[in-house]
Amino acid sequence: MLQHPLVVTARVDLLLLLLTLLSLWTRLSQLTYPNAVVFDEVYYGQFVSLYTKRIFFVDDSGPPLGHMILASGAYIGGFDGNFTWNKIGAEYPAGVSVAGLRLLPALSGSLCVPLVYLLSLELHPSHLSAVGSALLLLLENALIVQSRFMLLESVLIFFILLTSYCYLRFHNSPCCSWSRYSWLLLSGAAASAAVGVKYTGLFSYLLLVAVASLHTWRLIGDKTLSHLNVFLQCVGRVLCLLFIPCVLYVFWFFLHLSILNRSGPHDQLMSPAFQASLEGGLSRITRGQPLEVAYGSQVTLRSSASLPLPCWLHSHKANYPVRYESGRGSSHQQQVTCYPYKDVNNWWIIKEPGRLKVSSPPRVVRHGDVVQLVHGMTSRFLNSHDVAAPMSPHAQEVSGYIDFNVSMPTQNLWRVEITNRDSESEAWKTIMSEVRLVHVNTSAFLACTGVYLPDWGFHQLEIAAEKTLKSSSGWSVEEHRYGTSQEQKEREAELHSPAYIDVNRKISFWAKFVELQWKMLSVKQERTEHKYSSTPLEWITMETNIVYWLHPSTNAQIHLIGNPVSWCLAHLSLLIYMVLAAVYLLRRRRGFKDMPDEVWDHFQTLGCVCVGGWLVNFAPFLLMDKTLFLYHYLPALCGLHLLSPALLEHAHTHLLRGTLRSGARVCTLLLFVIVFKSYHNFCPLTFGRMELSAKELQDLKWKKAWDILCRMNRPVT
Repeated sequence: MLQHPLVVTARVDLLLLLLTLLSLWTRLSQLTYPNAVVFDEVYYGQFVSLYTKRIFFVDDSGPPLGHMILASGAYIGGFDGNFTWNKIGAEYPAGVSVAGLRLLPALSGSLCVPLVYLLSLELHPSHLSAVGSALLLLLENALIVQSRFMLLESVLIFFILLTSYCYLRFHNSPCCSWSRYSWLLLSGAAASAAVGVKYTGLFSYLLLVAVASLHTWRLIGDKTLSHLNVFLQCVGRVLCLLFIPCVLYVFWFFLHLSILNRSGPHDQLMSPAFQASLEGGLSRITRGQPLEVAYGSQVTLRSSASLPLPCWLHSHKANYPVRYESGRGSSHQQQVTCYPYKDVNNWWIIKEPGRLKVSSPPRVVRHGDVVQLVHGMTSRFLNSHDVAAPMSPHAQEVSGYIDFNVSMPTQNLWRVEITNRDSESEAWKTIMSEVRLVHVNTSAFLACTGVYLPDWGFHQLEIAAEKTLKSSSGWSVEEHRYGTSQEQKEREAELHSPAYIDVNRKISFWAKFVELQWKMLSVKQERTEHKYSSTPLEWITMETNIVYWLHPSTNAQIHLIGNPVSWCLAHLSLLIYMVLAAVYLLRRRRGFKDMPDEVWDHFQTLGCVCVGGWLVNFAPFLLMDKTLFLYHYLPALCGLHLLSPALLEHAHTHLLRGTLRSGARVCTLLLFVIVFKSYHNFCPLTFGRMELSAKELQDLKWKKAWDILCRMNRPVT
């Protein structure tokens, strides 16, 4: 049937193939070395272990996609999650696949090199310029180090570069081809993935949206296109760059919450309803609880404020001091605090004012009802009055009322306001309802101020009645049962011995998504000083390095140090581009055109992608109040490595003439030889496989501020 042989014709870019192989070799070779925890692997490894065991956690540094990618590599390698990530330098046991843990970050870092080559071609430089950009990334020591370990920067950089490449493929494709929207769709998906890896990816996404908006504005002004064509293209851009990224961003959280369905150490940051939806933990403690709170209910009340710690309304047999250290007086009544641990003194009884006995059947408490709260273990009424709180004198003191017969009448009535009540029911519900307790006499709100009490308050958190409504004024019932004992001794025994029945509770995905999103954005870890932390301005001159690993017995070590030559070249190119752009703009304003419009458009695109990419990945760190490290600069640096060869080509083609061009070629070749020599010099600190003498370490200390260690002596000086 076949009269002719089947022939497959393929075009292979040998330069692209060679760059890819070299990149894979530098990033993937001997990936298991060192067989020890390296720097931030101790941080990300904890989350990988939790993923493997499906235990819920909250990480305020970024969304879950990055952790899922690292956990995927661990799963491929058969990691069971039982390794304890407790210190840098700890040896991995034989059962842990180190290659699996580091595989996906290394693969992402490897693909960045050919991706930069393709991206450079879309900016319309020559193949030689594209090779130059790829070589600068290939020989960047800091990128190699960051790619070879279980870290996220290489993954983030890969998605950022993929976003730009796919958008330029879309933009450079013929307008008549609707298939080009597949590239736009992929660009939006890559942008969403960048944001899903780290929140800093949002800045690159905003740059993409800004550039796409400018191009769309020009499209709208193109009178050669029909109204229908313009409308359809605008809709396509909105779908691919706005709708799809948002859907995918939510999808990352859907996977995250679907996988992590077990209770863990971070649960207490979340609401009781969220905690109860997880297996174990609060769901085990609260199963079988009555749903609706009634008069006579025994409850624990959890503050909606999670800063500095989750805590519960608490009282104990200790009074406020007669006078505080400042000289202010108090009511000397029983202390009421917020206690960050489960305790029998967290139990309160909901009492109906004016009634001594609970009605049968119990009457449900509803929105707007006035209640009294009786402390279960001491029988003191929750009280507030016109006395300044101990640590917050602008607020009212909250106490357990004691009748000292000193003309201080009880003021223990509280109105229940349910902030998230259902339209069909206003009943106060266990776990699900968030309430405000408003002091009837003064209209102040019961709140946890977040301030620690001194020694006399056992360093528990202060409770006060605030005149202004705050986020810390919310409360929810976490544990609940109907009490049956009226006698104090029987009640105390009952509070010590709760009984449970198996009942399942669930909340919707959207409720969990919104709450988790808010916690990740609002609950920030305290800023701490780190030996290797640095400021954004220090990144430009690479004033600091980071010691990632030190051999336990020799001078072999791994440092995060960039290639100093390519680093200087990158920032010199940035300065030259900015000067050239300013000169060109001024001359064009005066009517001088130094280049054709097409070349000028390419020059502007180069600035948007490279300089814009550097700016959006660098400038935001100037405003961040967090501990920063040199590796935070790597996404911005990639934009400058993309710029340098393209700018050299621009100068060679449009600015230089005659012998200057020949000299530029020689200088460029010499420059790349120096870049390679610099890369080779720092390879011992990049791969860490070579033991160096004290003299060799001294020779590599190009800056006094660099902390290069010597095992036999103190740090090299």
